[in-house]
Amino acid sequence: MTLSELLDIYERLWVRPDSPWYAHEVQSLQRMRDFLASSPEVFQRSHGPGHFTGSALVCDARLSRVALTHHRKLDKWLQFGGHADGDENLARVALREAEEESGLPRLRYLDFEEALGCPHHPVPFDLDIHEIPARAQDPAHLHYDLRFLVLSESESLQINEESKQLGWFSLDEARLKTQEESMLRMFLKLELLQRSLGMTRV
Repeated sequence: MTLSELLDIYERLWVRPDSPWYAHEVQSLQRMRDFLASSPEVFQRSHGPGHFTGSALVCDARLSRVALTHHRKLDKWLQFGGHADGDENLARVALREAEEESGLPRLRYLDFEEALGCPHHPVPFDLDIHEIPARAQDPAHLHYDLRFLVLSESESLQINEESKQLGWFSLDEARLKTQEESMLRMFLKLELLQRSLGMTRV
């Protein structure tokens, strides 16, 4: 499935006029579509203006706790993720980066086909475009990030050199770790998804 097709599916599944993020979603989709059409190099980190990235919000099976990394370079608590480096399958990028950065085994995507009746899987859970500040020889640039919801049966996190710290947090605890707008949006999306699936918050 191409990224263009994946963005179309995301629009059908998540972009709704009654959503509190409707304006953000519409704008992000259009910017991503425009960026995708702008150059064949948009999946390479060497592409100066920016590049597509894939990331994963790792959750427990009840969607009540999330695993986060205290990112060493950015000094923020974030979801796991990273560069595509030419791989146009951003779902694969997200899962690979989450496994490498968390040390968690056997991660799997939330099956939206079963949960929400979506016939395509995996589907992004969130879109975000954000600036990465200049650092050393790298100028400031944009990350066009597709974020996927990933489940873990294990809580045995293993830190590597990319993180200052790793941890599992309830959504209330996670909100105390970050005030990043995109992170708070994902936490609220997760709560709404819990309710739609009939899960009890713990």
